[in-house]
Amino acid sequence: MLERTWRLGETELFRAEKLYTAKNYQTFLEVFRKNFPEYIYFCPFRQKEVISAPIDCIVEVFVPRERLKALMKAEGRDKLQELTLEFVQLVSSEAKVPLEDFGVHGSIALNMHSTESDIDIVVYGSQNFRRVEDAIEKLVQEGVLTYIFSNRLDAARRFKGRFKGKIFMYNAVRKPEEINVKYGECQYTPIAPVKFRCKVKDDSEAMFRPAIYKVENCTQHGDLPLPENIVPETVVSMIGCYRNVARKGQQIEVSGVLERVENLTSGKITYQVVVGSAESEEEYIWPVQTV
Repeated sequence: MLERTWRLGETELFRAEKLYTAKNYQTFLEVFRKNFPEYIYFCPFRQKEVISAPIDCIVEVFVPRERLKALMKAEGRDKLQELTLEFVQLVSSEAKVPLEDFGVHGSIALNMHSTESDIDIVVYGSQNFRRVEDAIEKLVQEGVLTYIFSNRLDAARRFKGRFKGKIFMYNAVRKPEEINVKYGECQYTPIAPVKFRCKVKDDSEAMFRPAIYKVENCTQHGDLPLPENIVPETVVSMIGCYRNVARKGQQIEVSGVLERVENLTSGKITYQVVVGSAESEEEYIWPVQTV
């Protein structure tokens, strides 16, 4: 567990250092199953257990867009809150994206931040995200911001940097009209773990979570080949660090679980590969070459 804790009202919160590993997720399931079984839900459409808060246990929902509005109206803002607003206004102006399409999340949104906290913002909409991405690149070139790259995935995503000495991160959230999958619409059946290389055909949903890459030209790579006559149309990452790591036209190497997807209304069957199935630590998306 991280040494640092947070407070939400009178409740002290702590978190695991690495939340989203397959081993950790299985541990979480075991702990919840034993101590908080009402938070374990068996999904009939995926045939697996997931951690899910019962509706009657939800006390409050923190929406990033609404939290930004509340922060803008707040009196007696501290230094980090002021810096957050300055950063959002700077990026909004440079990207020509209205403030209404931004939000804040993380500890600032929950009003439980400290001097050690980062600036975490979200951008609503894929096109807005691309404009913000370009704006931040320009601001970096002008020396107003600097990127922070801890590894090659950071370098590919370019989502993290520093503004006036404070770390910032930005990610994308779908607008309501960009939500095109309804729960219960499809049945998902795992087939086998696979490894292969492919070309990104469409990256318009790659910045979201889950990140969706439409792919083509799939070729065998590694010791877990694709089954004969099955060609996945999409690669879906449930792991946040693989968001926006590749663009249209780029080659990627993928390790994940092949799934059969059946639309229960139309009967149409397609195939996808899921990265972050919680079954293996060896699931990933690596960019092979630049566009």
